[in-house]
Amino acid sequence: MSPVISLLNRINAAILNPVIYLMFSVALLVFIYGIYKFIGNASDEKAREQGKQSIVWGLVGMLIMVSVFGIIKFILGTFDLSTAVYPLVN
Repeated sequence: MSPVISLLNRINAAILNPVIYLMFSVALLVFIYGIYKFIGNASDEKAREQGKQSIVWGLVGMLIMVSVFGIIKFILGTFDLSTAVYPLVN
């Protein structure tokens, strides 16, 4: 394995994966918070609207993170790099 590929794999494993997992987790928490706000404030229309917005933005964030996994898988396949550091996209 060349040093460049080894470096890229270490960057993926040490930086990209944790950031993607963290951002997906944040988006999931925003989604769950939106559901809580939407259901918990059934009588307050303004709070329900805020809950709807949180749900939408949480879903958008999760969609973006899944797309990032797809893009990374595509790039790794295109340049014939190792996919061992991406167990969820194999």
